[in-house]
Amino acid sequence: MKKRVVEATLVAAMLFSVVLGQGVVVNAETVTPVVTAKPTTSAVPTATVKPIATPVPIMRDNLSKFGLKKDLELPVTISAGGLSYTLEKLMVYDVKSKDAQELIKKYGYREKVTLGDTKYMVWTKITITNNSKNIVQLTSKSPAMKWVINVNGSILTPSMPKLKADEINSKEALWNWKIDPGKKLSTYQMFGALEDFKDMSIIIYYGGAFEEKTIVKRQGE
Repeated sequence: MKKRVVEATLVAAMLFSVVLGQGVVVNAETVTPVVTAKPTTSAVPTATVKPIATPVPIMRDNLSKFGLKKDLELPVTISAGGLSYTLEKLMVYDVKSKDAQELIKKYGYREKVTLGDTKYMVWTKITITNNSKNIVQLTSKSPAMKWVINVNGSILTPSMPKLKADEINSKEALWNWKIDPGKKLSTYQMFGALEDFKDMSIIIYYGGAFEEKTIVKRQGE
């Protein structure tokens, strides 16, 4: 009996010392369970790095298709008397090709383009800038050509787009044009070529001055 009393006393003393050491009352019925909060991890959004797109080079001509090596890369600008002409693009099409026939139909180019001796359609994108103090034009009032494309020593013949012929400053298919001082015009112009290219240059004439630049030099020169 005494042994049990001693054991009970020792147990009570041990429990009391635990209570004193922790500073809390140990009573299963009165203790409110403490929920330990889990540490929260702040989610930092990962930035998605998009790959830098490589710009697609602009196709400005197809002269290499005909075995031609350019001395100058387009665009090429020539100027005379305050008028400047920039050849932005130049595409050579077999006159019977789908591309040529679509343009002929769309703008109503003259039949000689398809029925005559014309072998190629030369489709150009150009920009004309008037830096002079005068109006510059190619109309019935001033019919003289201001610029030309010279191939194999011969001037290419510009073809008239019937469906745009009465339109001044057409931005789709040029025929008649008139540019005030300080103004510019970006448009397209078509020429007919009778033979394969061996060389090519562009020439501008205006105000008593001229300039020429060679795009393709004849091989061997």
